[in-house]
Amino acid sequence: MNFLAHLALSGNNEDILMGNFTGDFIKGKLTPLRTASWSAEYRVGVELHRFIDSYTDTHPTVLRAKRTLAFAHSKVAGVALDIFFDYFLANHFSRFYPQALDEYANKAYAIILRNKTLIPIAMLPMAEAMIRHDWLTNYQTIPGIKRSFDGLARRFAFMSAIHGAEDELLRNETLYEKAFIEFYPDLKTVADEYIRNALQ
Repeated sequence: MNFLAHLALSGNNEDILMGNFTGDFIKGKLTPLRTASWSAEYRVGVELHRFIDSYTDTHPTVLRAKRTLAFAHSKVAGVALDIFFDYFLANHFSRFYPQALDEYANKAYAIILRNKTLIPIAMLPMAEAMIRHDWLTNYQTIPGIKRSFDGLARRFAFMSAIHGAEDELLRNETLYEKAFIEFYPDLKTVADEYIRNALQ
């Protein structure tokens, strides 16, 4: 999943949210030495991020959607689908959460700014750009996700194939939206359960 989903699936604990938000930039084993300065909740957030990605990558609905997307963008189908799902989450946000998207985005940005010391140095420029350009609310528009795809293609040579993925979304929007609506409630349920169990 992409940034909006990871943030929204974090619940109300700020350290869990920050761990989930930064999870892509924290690779490898979470050894006691490495995590000695972390709060227990921040570690839960990092582990939640990994759980969400693993659950998503093996869910039958996601696998079916990814096979369709692979016809147009085989090498980057997983990343493109994550961003497609943020587009649909942004457009259906009030279906799953009590806040409007713009209110939630502003709340998330404030939490991130309050906890900048928890962000890995390599991630800071991206986090600052996300807030400055309001990525979370812009995910609800095709131009917004196009900027995401173009940015990935520009920053990473191995992501060049993701350029133009918004055209595939427009071609098969109903199919991908149906997959999201079918999948996201399952993901939200297991993420909520993961947090509850981790905090017991």
